[in-house]
Amino acid sequence: MKKEILSGNEAIARGAYEAGVKVASAYPGTPSTEILETIVQYPDINASWAPNEKVALEVAIGASFGGSRSLAAMKHVGVNVAADPLFTLSYTGVNGGLVLITADDPEMHSSQNEQDNRHYARFAKVPMLEPSDSRECKEFTRLAFEISEQFDTPVMVRTTTRISHGKSVVALAEPVTGLPAPKLVKNAAKLVMLPGNAKVRHPFVEERSKKLSRYGDTHSINRMELRNSDIGIITSGTSYQYVREVLPEASVLKLGMVWPLAEGLIRQFAAKVTRLFVVEELDPFIEDQVKAMGISVIGKEILPVCGELSPGRVRSAFASIGIATADTGATRQVDKLPGRPPNMCPGCPHRGVFYSLKQLNAYVTGDIGCYTLGFMPPLNAMDTCVCMGSSISTASGIVRALPEEERQRVVAVIGDSTFLHTGVNSLMEMAYNKSPATVIILDNRITAMTGRQDNPASGWTLMEDPANAVDLVQLCRAVGIRNVRVVDPLDLEQTRQALREEMARPEPSVIITNRPCVLLKREGVFVKGEVLAVDVELCTGCRACLKLGCPAIEWRPSDGRKGKAHIDPLLCTGCDVCRQLCTFEAIKKREG
Repeated sequence: MKKEILSGNEAIARGAYEAGVKVASAYPGTPSTEILETIVQYPDINASWAPNEKVALEVAIGASFGGSRSLAAMKHVGVNVAADPLFTLSYTGVNGGLVLITADDPEMHSSQNEQDNRHYARFAKVPMLEPSDSRECKEFTRLAFEISEQFDTPVMVRTTTRISHGKSVVALAEPVTGLPAPKLVKNAAKLVMLPGNAKVRHPFVEERSKKLSRYGDTHSINRMELRNSDIGIITSGTSYQYVREVLPEASVLKLGMVWPLAEGLIRQFAAKVTRLFVVEELDPFIEDQVKAMGISVIGKEILPVCGELSPGRVRSAFASIGIATADTGATRQVDKLPGRPPNMCPGCPHRGVFYSLKQLNAYVTGDIGCYTLGFMPPLNAMDTCVCMGSSISTASGIVRALPEEERQRVVAVIGDSTFLHTGVNSLMEMAYNKSPATVIILDNRITAMTGRQDNPASGWTLMEDPANAVDLVQLCRAVGIRNVRVVDPLDLEQTRQALREEMARPEPSVIITNRPCVLLKREGVFVKGEVLAVDVELCTGCRACLKLGCPAIEWRPSDGRKGKAHIDPLLCTGCDVCRQLCTFEAIKKREG
């Protein structure tokens, strides 16, 4: 059997291929993005980016209703968007197997919150599997489709950042054979969720949960590892790896299915150990259920609720109550490294926009994407950021609450992909209710923050096929915005003038910036400008150029004086924004 070293995301993609998946849909979001980017390598699977996670799940639902195995993938906050169809899908059940991947982000490495999506499985009453390494990512994905079809249910598979991006050995297998051919079968009583039909399906859902719990009592996805009977630990996911490293002699109940819990197996395990603990990241999800069974257990009394676990944190937790742990040297103290806060790339077309907004003292309602970095110093030009698509509707609400003289300061910023994700409805609301705010759509022609994935406005699909590109100008006008203009964000004066005029309007207006992401490598899309340099004789050390926060601009001592600017020729893209700021004409085309 061939073996490869795969990340968890790559292993999930392989598991989908081996399970015979025919349709996969997703919206890119860290830490889940690479799942679809890997699936596209398997030509038997129709893989596509959706405008948002709700649509991605509905595409998978349609494929399932048509008799094919299907998969939808998203990061944890994406499930918030997909929750509407998910909860009803629990009632309808499936035809072909359907798996929803939720990639959670403990420690918020790249997310706006730290929610624990195990609660979704309980709330929606669907089973959830949680792998502990890449091998299990592949195997659990395959098993999830079998469970889906056996129990007539969608199945959630939960990963976390460490599992998604960590790598381990995976044994590859051939795809399953003998799956039923896709076909349309009318079954309105099961698939049309009017109240009368839903009332019939609800008891089925409750009985299904009981059957799944009994299934978990005997299936190898949940297993007891009996060692020292003094300490027993219930755990799952990446926490299992930490427990095995720190407490190698402890008995462990490893749960691969975290909902519904295998109550019978948990009771058996609890009876075999003297002291029982639950080690899990984020909420006391398993712990609360075990306590509800009347079983005494210790968990969040010693372990943190916030942030991800690590061998060091697990070791400290057990040391705090006098339990000795193995010292593998993994938690040795290292010298503290300097901070490296995120920053917009050199030449980013968003930089001049945020500089101009700050100069105009705008109150900026922000959104999710690269441009969220407009919050960071030295730009400091973002005042709110809640979730995908919220910037426009937040601005719409703010201007209704403000006195007339304050309304003109309110500007919403949103990227092209985020606008198509959930911003269109917000703009429709703004136009419909005539909220006098300005919206800037930062169109860099790609979904940049998650790794430059295509979207409906980019003109390309995930399969690299040409696509019908959404015309953002016409779309804005179609939803009722009368004042729409396009500007070059690398032209500071044009940008500032457009902002002044649109912010002064007593009605909604939209400005669309039209420069591509500097990292976009598609031929003919991005053209690098002339590399710039600082004339040290003309530079006065005024530091105006530093207010852009461009990584290509450095500050160097100069003859014991206060210092002068220097432009790194390897980083400069020739965007020309810094030259436009320099009132002393010290920034010029680089010679040679």
